[in-house]
Amino acid sequence: MTAITRFAPSPTGFLHLGHAASALFSAKQAGPDGRFLLRIEDIDQTRCRPGYIDAIYEDLGWLGLQWEEPVRIQSQHFSDYQQVLDRLTDAGLLYPCFCTRKDIQSEIERIGNAPHGPDGAHYPGTCRNCSKSERAGRMAAGESYALRLDMGRALRQADGPLSWYDRKAGKQDATPEIFGDVVLARKDTPTSYHLSVTHDDHLQGINLVTRGEDLFFASHLHRLLQELLSYDVPEYHHHGLLTGPDGKRFAKRDKSKTLRSMREEGMTAVEVMALTGFA
Repeated sequence: MTAITRFAPSPTGFLHLGHAASALFSAKQAGPDGRFLLRIEDIDQTRCRPGYIDAIYEDLGWLGLQWEEPVRIQSQHFSDYQQVLDRLTDAGLLYPCFCTRKDIQSEIERIGNAPHGPDGAHYPGTCRNCSKSERAGRMAAGESYALRLDMGRALRQADGPLSWYDRKAGKQDATPEIFGDVVLARKDTPTSYHLSVTHDDHLQGINLVTRGEDLFFASHLHRLLQELLSYDVPEYHHHGLLTGPDGKRFAKRDKSKTLRSMREEGMTAVEVMALTGFA
């Protein structure tokens, strides 16, 4: 199999050493005979900035990486994701949820012992059984809402049992129910990471998804979406996360040292690559 991999950063800040490790790992897995793609995941229009996209190109080029053109920039393809949402809606698998975070928390506290998953407590299903007329009326009135996957219906419709293969962890039985009725889009953000990444990996022919082990559980949900949408199923390799001297993984929110700052301090690309283990 000719490996087709991708590195898919979000332009919400400058790349740090953890990003470099992930990009280099993905390119290495593609190998000299494979294909390495770059994708810009900028669906969060409140946090993403065009200037950071240019910085991504600059940093990756400085590391010596080369990728195929054109680069897929997700914000340019919101209509694609809407078509996918329409397919799921027509299949009766999505419903609008009008609950605020406060509403959800109050209901969870009232119920007690709510099941939990990778994203925390499951949504309690408050809006799942609203009538079509109520949904239509509230949407027409301009209320904010999220589109949630009806997990119970989705599992019944899937031709299970489902599984996926991770090159590091081996065969995995898919258990997407750990997410409950997950959000796949919002009124002000017309797609989610789960929906867009599953669609784009299929569209771009990615047959080996490499990403950090912090996203391991997401693959359970992505496997279900692949089944519902008749998408190809790639192999996965969830690699370990690079950590700093304090043992914490590098993250933008912690203002981890950026590749740009390292370059400005006089470090060479070879020295940075050595820090990632890819010298």
